[in-house]
Order: sequence, then structure tokens, then C-alpha cells
Amino acid sequence: MASHEYAPRTTAGRDGLNALLAHPRQGIVAIDFDGTLAPIVPDPDQARAHPDVVPALAALAPKVAAIAVVTGRPASVAVRHGGFSGVPGLEHLVVLGHYGAERWDAVTGTVSAPAPHPGVATVRAELPGVLAESNLWHDTYIEEKGRAVAVHTRRAKDPQAAFDTLREPLAELATRHGLIVEPGRMVLELRPPGVDKGVALTEYVREVGAESVLYAGDDLGDLPAFAAVEKLRSDGVPGLLVAADTVVTELADRADLLVEGPGELAAFFSGLAQRL
Repeated sequence: MASHEYAPRTTAGRDGLNALLAHPRQGIVAIDFDGTLAPIVPDPDQARAHPDVVPALAALAPKVAAIAVVTGRPASVAVRHGGFSGVPGLEHLVVLGHYGAERWDAVTGTVSAPAPHPGVATVRAELPGVLAESNLWHDTYIEEKGRAVAVHTRRAKDPQAAFDTLREPLAELATRHGLIVEPGRMVLELRPPGVDKGVALTEYVREVGAESVLYAGDDLGDLPAFAAVEKLRSDGVPGLLVAADTVVTELADRADLLVEGPGELAAFFSGLAQRL
């Protein structure tokens, strides 16, 4: 798809894109990682950024105020799986990991973060028993995230049935230890309350003093970021919402622009860099 064909379908989206094009040095581009920059794979440890992503971001980054990768993964994991470190053009990239609880700055190459929530360690210890009681111990995959823990059901014979079976017991486990459950595409993440991509994005927009914002995501965990952009719009900050997939209809229905996966998103970013 040629770059000129990426046209927002809403007035608000067109206003957001036009604001970014008119004053790119006052705009930020914020992006989810899994499913947005990296294709969804059965084993999250094998997820890697699409090969066109880093060149596209390196071309775009010097022309805008900032680029932020906003992810539920640990910041260091997203940096490693994304291949973001030491890339010319990405010197001022930031990765807001664990929904903003961690931050990696390319300019320093270091991660800053507060102490983890104590409930995460307890939940991690109890998870195998909960999965065994649900007869799903061998059909699921536990992803260690340091400040959170996620249970993936993509490997199960019936991923959706396993997902549905685990929602209630994992919610009960999380509640007992002061955590919440964040559902995604065949994944349930147990993490501390009070942090989400919307909070992280809003705080970063205020930190930078951005006058426009683009956010791209693909899953339920990106809904708070979409809501944050919609709130910023109501406060006079133009914004563009991009859905990197149409699988999650709750997200796609609210997006100003739809693309099909990380490769097409990279093409959009490359075209945007050429226009700035």
C-alpha cells in the first residue's frame, strides 16, 4: 500500500495527522510492542520486531519530538526484542515498560524503575496450583515479566476455551493479592493496579509538552491509551489513533486509521517520515 493511501477515516484523526505534519517537532509517536511492532507468535519469548520496523522508526524519530514504545513487557525485554539499542536515529527513543512503571532511555541505555509490587511474587508462586486445578497446567504458558506475570493460552488445543476457563480463577487470585487481571489476545496478565498505558502515555505527553500525539496499538491493553488520546483531544491536543490489527473490534472500531499488522504499520511510518 502506498504511503498516500493511509488516510484517517475520521475528522479527529485527520486533525491529529495534520497537526503532526504541520509541527512534527511538537508531536510524539507512541506505539505498543507485541502485535503492533512485533507479530504475535505462540511463544512470547520469540517475538521480534518486524524487520521493517527499526529502519522506519529510525527515519521518523529525528523528525518528531519523541518516539515512545509503551508496553506491558519489561523495558529491557522490549529493547532487546525490538533491536532498539545503539541504532542511529533512535538516540532519543524511550521504552515505557510495565505500562510505564519502568523506563529505558536510549540516550543513557539504562532502565529506571521503583520497587516491584509484593503481590506479584506471591501470585507467581501460587499460579502453578491454580492452573493445575483448572486442568490447564500443560496447555498454558507462564510469562515472567518481573513486575507482572502473564498466562498465555495460545498453545492449548482450544485457546479460547482455556482463556475463558481461567478468567475467573485468575481474577480471584489477583484480587487476593492486590493485583488486577488485564485480558489480551489469548493472554491474561496479573499486574498491579493504577498503572496502564493511558496513564503512561498521558504523563509522557505532559513531560514532553507535546502538542499532538499519535498512538498505535492492537489489543485490549491499548484501550486505556486510546482513551487517553481521546481525553487529550477534548483538552485541545490533536491526536491520531491507529489500530495495527482488526482482530480486536473494540479497538478497531475506535481507531481513526486501520493497518494490517506490523509490516504495514512500518510502511505507514516510512511514508510519514518522507512527508515530514
